[in-house]
Amino acid sequence: MKIVKYKETDTEEIINLFYESVHTVNAKDYSLLELDAWVSYYELQSMVESWKESLSQNITFVAKNKDEIVGFCDLTNSGHLDRLYVHKHYQRQGIASALANLIESEARKLDVLSIDTDASITAKPFFEQRGYRVVCPQSVVRHGVTLINFKMTKNLK
Repeated sequence: MKIVKYKETDTEEIINLFYESVHTVNAKDYSLLELDAWVSYYELQSMVESWKESLSQNITFVAKNKDEIVGFCDLTNSGHLDRLYVHKHYQRQGIASALANLIESEARKLDVLSIDTDASITAKPFFEQRGYRVVCPQSVVRHGVTLINFKMTKNLK
């Protein structure tokens, strides 16, 4: 596996990975109704342009196994870890940790003092193991469906 900087040509594969990851990995903690509210198959194509823009503006890395994207993450310049997802077939292989290590290292180079993220129920234990702490639980409404996640933060100093 290698980690490289994001390129716009990665966008559609990243969006598909995101959809597949949400609908399989998170299925143990969220109902199908909640998963479809999080990301529905029908909205994937409409996400391409907005994701190209945000992934390009953020510090974004892509993990690849040969030519296949197996994970990605992005961080805003202000220290918000926006997305961190690993392909459903590559879970528990250290990819999320490698991506998080790189993002945290990049944040330190920018003198970002802390990173915050909105972690799903599924991702919460991963972030806790990395030293993130829960600031508060959150209820996010998408398409009329309430999803629970957690505002988490980690000091980098």
